[in-house]
Amino acid sequence: MWKGGHVMEKEDMLRSFMTYIQLEKNYSEHTVHHYEQDLAGFFLFLNEEGIQSLREVEYLHARNYVTKLYEAKLSRTTISRKISAIRSFFRYGSREFGLSEAAFRSLYHPKKEERLPQFFYEEELDVLFKSVQGEDKLSIRNMALLELLYATGMRVSECVNIRMQDLDRRMQIVKVMGKGRKERYIPYGQFAHEALEHYIEEARPKFMKKQDHESLFVNNRGEALTDRGIRHILNECMKKASVNSVIYPHMIRHTFATHLLNNGADMRTVQELLGHSHLSSTQVYTHVTKEHLRKTYLNSHPRA
Repeated sequence: MWKGGHVMEKEDMLRSFMTYIQLEKNYSEHTVHHYEQDLAGFFLFLNEEGIQSLREVEYLHARNYVTKLYEAKLSRTTISRKISAIRSFFRYGSREFGLSEAAFRSLYHPKKEERLPQFFYEEELDVLFKSVQGEDKLSIRNMALLELLYATGMRVSECVNIRMQDLDRRMQIVKVMGKGRKERYIPYGQFAHEALEHYIEEARPKFMKKQDHESLFVNNRGEALTDRGIRHILNECMKKASVNSVIYPHMIRHTFATHLLNNGADMRTVQELLGHSHLSSTQVYTHVTKEHLRKTYLNSHPRA
C-alpha cells in the first residue's frame, strides 16, 4: 500500500484521469478498463520498488518496468498499450498536477506486430445476418444493431451512446459522438433503415415498459445497452450462425472499411466515415484489400 498522504495523492490523480478519458476523451468502456488495469500494474511495481510518490518517478524506473514486462513474455502490442496508458496518465498529470512526464516521454516504444485487421467476407456476413432473422423482440433488436454497425462502421462505444434524436430517420443519417467529443454524421442504407424502423416501431416499446429515456438500443430491462452487452449479443449471434470465427465488435468496423475500399470507395471518404483523425489509421485497410486482391489472383489466375 502507498503510505500516508501519498495514497490520497495517487488515488485523486488516478480518479481525475479516469474521469477525463471517459468524459472528455470519450474512450470506450473496454479501453477505460484496460487503462485502469495498466496503471494499477504500474503503481504496484512502484510500490514494490519503494517509490512512495509519483513525483519520484524517473526514466530508470520506466525502463525497469518495461524490462519486467518483456520478462513476463507479454506481446509487443500489449507492452505498447501499457506504455501508452502510462504516458497518457503522466502527460495529463503534468498538465493538471505538475508531474514530470520526462520518464516516459523518452522511453522506447516497442514496434507493434504487423497484424492486419480481421474482417468478414461477404458470404460470412450473409450467414450472420440470416441467423438473426426472426419476429421476436430480441431478434428484431439484434438485426437493427447488426445492420447499423455494418452500415456505418461506427465504434461500439459510439453505438451505445446513440439517442433517438441522433437519428434523422427521413434522411437516413445518424449523428455520432466520436473520440475527443468530435461529432460526425454517417449515412446508412435501406437495409439498416428498414431494420431500425422495425425495431423502433415494434420492439423498442416492448423493451421499454416503464422506462423513459432516449437511448436507442436497450436491453431486456429497457436500460441502455452497454459495451459489454453488445459484445455478448454479437457472440451469441456468432454461435447461432455457426461461423467458425471469434467475433469482436471492431471486426464489423473493419469489415465496413474493407468492403468500401474493395468496392471502389476513396481513402479520404472512408477516413471521414470512420472518424479517423489521421489518414495513416485508415491506410492499414489498404494492406487488407491488397491481401484480398492477392488471394483472389492466386485462386483465379490459371498460371498463378
